[in-house]
Amino acid sequence: MTAGPSGPPERILVVGASLAGLSAAHALRAEGFAGALTLVGDEPHAPYDRPPLSKQVLRGLFSPDTTLPRRPELRAEFRLGTPASCLDCEARTVTLADGSTLPYDRLLIATGTRARPWPNPEEASLDGVFTLRTRDDAARLSARFKAGPKRVVLVGGGFIGFEVASTCRDLDIPVSLLVRDGQPLAAALGPRLGGLVGTIAKERGVDLRLGAEIERMDSEGGRLTGVTLKDGERIEADLLVAAIGAVRNVAWLEGSGLAADEGGVLCDGYCRAIRANGDIVPDVFVAGDVARWPNPHQGEALVAVEHWGNARAQAEAAARNMLAGPAAGLTRHDHLPDFWSQQFGLTIKLVGLADGADSLAVVHGSLDARRFVALYGREGRTVAAASIDSARWLPAYEAAIREGAPFPPIEGAIDQPRLRIEEP
Repeated sequence: MTAGPSGPPERILVVGASLAGLSAAHALRAEGFAGALTLVGDEPHAPYDRPPLSKQVLRGLFSPDTTLPRRPELRAEFRLGTPASCLDCEARTVTLADGSTLPYDRLLIATGTRARPWPNPEEASLDGVFTLRTRDDAARLSARFKAGPKRVVLVGGGFIGFEVASTCRDLDIPVSLLVRDGQPLAAALGPRLGGLVGTIAKERGVDLRLGAEIERMDSEGGRLTGVTLKDGERIEADLLVAAIGAVRNVAWLEGSGLAADEGGVLCDGYCRAIRANGDIVPDVFVAGDVARWPNPHQGEALVAVEHWGNARAQAEAAARNMLAGPAAGLTRHDHLPDFWSQQFGLTIKLVGLADGADSLAVVHGSLDARRFVALYGREGRTVAAASIDSARWLPAYEAAIREGAPFPPIEGAIDQPRLRIEEP
């Protein structure tokens, strides 16, 4: 049984002061909410933009202060530098790490993710070992790049690892990129396109090691001096960046009764949190990287994505639903996941989710030219599209992805070459 919230909200609390949290706050004011609005953040900084951190900030082109614009009419209280520690859904309160308690009529959980730490704490504490998630991480790493390291070792086959590798080459820093799997970027782009990006990285001077794992880190006087691989080879290096994924920030929700685990906080298609017993919590909402929701573009499969566009769109949908009265319809969050990456002089964009695709077709350009649009199919339906330096064509395929149009697409369409269907 699901009870609705009693009356319009007077106090809205947003836990998570980043893109999703700030986007929700702006949307609440735009929708006419005039009550008390509080944003809680674990970092001491005002909400800032993260995508530039692994690109322009590391290159020294941008200051680490990538603060997001804040509208004058926001009229919000910011409680920064003090994370939330406990949620009581029955009392409608959130307790912070300093012991203070904040009441709410509606709550938005937008606590995002943090960088997954290196599993060996002693090695993780060495001088020269980094993760990259926050603006403080980027500021420290940028300073070390400016000092001219002898070699950087990157661990992880995702986009952060490749973007940092690209930055290293732009700065003429020797870099080794260790990818445990057989193909880089396979989860995001599939092995075919992921392998192409890996080839481009090697051509730009990256020492790319596939199937490589670290046996131990070597050090002297608490400083990293290199790594020894499981095959016995040693790589001398004075910096290491562990880009081994993200951890969703859900620990503070233990005991709340919400369905929250390492996969995120479960919510319905209207961004309403769900209890572990399956009941909807009508006054608690979820948005951004920490949310796990039924994606209408994947047959209502539960997904959690760490994309800039989704964080903003989901936060805005949650804001509208927080204020929806009994007579108003709720807004379904149906954003089509998308992301982009800049590396090695290329702009890579993806619409939809390629994970699980069973076929691939290049519909514009060619892989050899490294300028193309490719469609992904799964069980005879179009599920995603990727481009390298050809993003202007992507909007033409968004409708096909939304509709689950048949795959492969029909040959003979405008500007479409003869298709070559292959494994992704």
